[in-house]
Amino acid sequence: MRVIIQRVKEASVTVGNEIIGSIKGGLMVLVGIENADTKDDIDWLANKITGMRIFDDSEGVMNLSIKETGGDILLISQFTLHASTKKGNRPSYIAAAKPELAIPLYESFIQQLSQDLGKPVKTGKFGADMQVGLVNDGPVTIIVDSKNKE
Repeated sequence: MRVIIQRVKEASVTVGNEIIGSIKGGLMVLVGIENADTKDDIDWLANKITGMRIFDDSEGVMNLSIKETGGDILLISQFTLHASTKKGNRPSYIAAAKPELAIPLYESFIQQLSQDLGKPVKTGKFGADMQVGLVNDGPVTIIVDSKNKE
């Protein structure tokens, strides 16, 4: 699994003309699921995301986690995170998991992330054409891949 974590002042996801998920402060997480992903990837990433110290403490130092700040998480599926651009100009998405594998893993990730956070996470809609809006705070943007643990 590959994620892009953005510390945000606010974020929302719209499908059609309806906002289906929004947060006022916390993390927006884009997640790409690949064929080789398992429950181990989910557990490791959920723990990493909820424990990552990227929020300012009282001295202005990034020393607090999302759990410590009480912030929210907006999780959005994005298969394009596994694009391969080695050949030509059209990205290949062959490493991205097909929906029959990706949907159950995505749903399991939502559950694990909610459990680790201690409250429900907001989400987009898997496979939908979504419009995502956010105000990045910092900006702070971090890419994490569960396969190489960085």
